[in-house]
Amino acid sequence: MVRILQVFNRYVHMGGEEKSVDRIYQHLGEEHVVARCFFESRDWARASALAIPGQLIRTFYNHGSRRKFEEMIQTFRPEVALFHNVFPVGSPSLYHAAARRRVPVIHYVHNFRPFSVGGTLYSNGQFLEEALGGDYRREVQTGAWQGSRLKSAVMARVLRRLHASGWLENVRAWVCISEFLRDKLAIGTGVGADRLFALRHSWDAMKNPPPPDDRGYYLFLGRLVDVKGVEVLLEAWRHLRARLGPATPALHIGGEGPLAERVKVEAARHRDIKYLGLVTGEAKHAAISGCRAMLAPSVWWEPLGLVTYEAYDYGKPMLAARSGGLSETVVAGLTGFLHEPGDAAGLADDVLILESMSLSERCHMGAEGRVWLLSECSPARWKASFGEVLAGIVAR
Repeated sequence: MVRILQVFNRYVHMGGEEKSVDRIYQHLGEEHVVARCFFESRDWARASALAIPGQLIRTFYNHGSRRKFEEMIQTFRPEVALFHNVFPVGSPSLYHAAARRRVPVIHYVHNFRPFSVGGTLYSNGQFLEEALGGDYRREVQTGAWQGSRLKSAVMARVLRRLHASGWLENVRAWVCISEFLRDKLAIGTGVGADRLFALRHSWDAMKNPPPPDDRGYYLFLGRLVDVKGVEVLLEAWRHLRARLGPATPALHIGGEGPLAERVKVEAARHRDIKYLGLVTGEAKHAAISGCRAMLAPSVWWEPLGLVTYEAYDYGKPMLAARSGGLSETVVAGLTGFLHEPGDAAGLADDVLILESMSLSERCHMGAEGRVWLLSECSPARWKASFGEVLAGIVAR
């Protein structure tokens, strides 16, 4: 049993990473003693304009966050600190404090932070892979962080100082949520292979999933942002409309984000598109239960894509881009289909293939996805794999 301090800076809008952080906390707590040290981006988002200069300074080194973290170290006495995202409120001060207090860090890598200004290596339709090696110029020029060149320039300087500080040497293990993510870091960052691990998220699968229910519509659930392929999705349905006319299957889109208005306009123009808004709880359960398949047309390098897990849990096929970790979770032809990122016509072709299949064939494809989920993503398997990483750190 190990004493673990989980450290995380929550985002303004909750997403898949936060849910994964909570799941990790739950599963670790079943075998270890776990405490949490969390920071809130919402606290800064609500601040007045007069507070912004101070926030920029604290992005480099937040003494208040360091004090909070060190107080937790003093009272809880962790053997390991488990870092997730620490920006912007946590700041690099947490890496410094952990190194000074000789608390080894395991860094759970959910995206490309802290090796990318925006965390995605993608901005304005461009992959910015050179950022992994410390060249942030294009990320700054394209405003990769929050759409702002100024904020991106600040974060670029923060990351340069962090990587020059030596504090990251105290990160004994970088646990990446896909093999794709691990391999990208191995090639681009200079982190030694002995400190890089690939460990997909676990999933608490339903014990009694709902019976098969195919109401004919396709479902997208996610943030309505460009990297999630919203435009690809809408373009794919234009292809389908041209080929099928009134027989075009329905597309239901759920989520919030800057492209919500764009989706609403398309829904007003075309009867085959329905905008659901933010979908949670029973409404989400009903939406997934009744769909024909779920969609993930991401155009960036999706680190993993938990939407695939959700689809499989309900026994639904997955139509996804061959993008990052998605290519590790969708078995083409068995649990769903993969199209090239950005290829709207390819996605439309995959929809047509699924439309040509019988109900029993589609149900079989969804069932194979659930078999994959139960085999590859069980909490027991995750705990055993993470336990090996943890044991190696504690033993040192």
